[in-house]
Amino acid sequence: MEQLGENETNLNEFILEGFSYLAELQILLFFVFLVTYIFTLLGNMLIILLIKLNPSLQTPMYFFLVNLSFLEMCYTTSVVPQMLVHLLTDHKSISLTRCAAQMYAFAMLGLTECCLLAAMAYDRYVAICHPLHYTEIMNHQVCTQLAAAAWIICFLVQVAQTAWIFSLPFCGSKHIQHFFCDFLPVMKMACTDTYKNEILVMAVSIIFIMSPFLLIILSYICIISTILKLPSAKGRRKAFSTCSSHLMVVTLFFGTTLFTYLIPKSSYTPRSDQAISLMYTVVSPFLNPIIYTLRNKEVKGAFKKTVSRLLSVQNPTS
Repeated sequence: MEQLGENETNLNEFILEGFSYLAELQILLFFVFLVTYIFTLLGNMLIILLIKLNPSLQTPMYFFLVNLSFLEMCYTTSVVPQMLVHLLTDHKSISLTRCAAQMYAFAMLGLTECCLLAAMAYDRYVAICHPLHYTEIMNHQVCTQLAAAAWIICFLVQVAQTAWIFSLPFCGSKHIQHFFCDFLPVMKMACTDTYKNEILVMAVSIIFIMSPFLLIILSYICIISTILKLPSAKGRRKAFSTCSSHLMVVTLFFGTTLFTYLIPKSSYTPRSDQAISLMYTVVSPFLNPIIYTLRNKEVKGAFKKTVSRLLSVQNPTS
């Protein structure tokens, strides 16, 4: 017992093994992830600027999209920069404090994204199923309250959950088979029973991942039912086009997230978990701006107008 206590006291950092098993391929991965990260930041900043600069995009849907784009930049930044550094170094250590901060930021932002995507689905439901009351129901105050509730509640929930996990005694091996401090890999380092912590992680996942997902499913059942009742094919296409980008983002994000946090522990393997985690920490934030620009006529139109205005300012005589 004395030796165990000494190990607990001395364990003040973890080693994130990450992609160490890929050896020389880590340099290639560094450049791939660096380019992806840069384009993720630029893409989401572009969406925020377009929405802020174009009055035609000052609607509830784009209000939530600004929140989502800002969140995506923070979300990927909580993981990728450290991963890039570790791809170039042999000593892939992270202190317990930094590990806790990373876990908190990543989890809080992930839960907030689930809630924001649900709010966006509700916005589309009201717009399509109750168009005459849309401006009354989805006014600025309601949108602000929904966004604020998502940020504040998830902020508070993750403070409690992360603090409880890092109150556990850690001992023995410091090596985590992951590229960032995620729940299951960190809890495996604890030298005590983590059953209650795992139950809490599952409960939070059900409340803040499954519940928004079910609300989104319910919203789209109503949306699709309403669209199918529209008399003209053109009207149906136009109505569905306003939802297609959001539906793709939801499928991409929730598909990987649900698979990660709701699979049985017996099915967990470090390398499969890393591959899935890359989808929602790197790939999804990278693809979302592309989805919202290439598949959204209003955003593409705003982009063309903004470029035209910039060109006319630079060439006033033309």
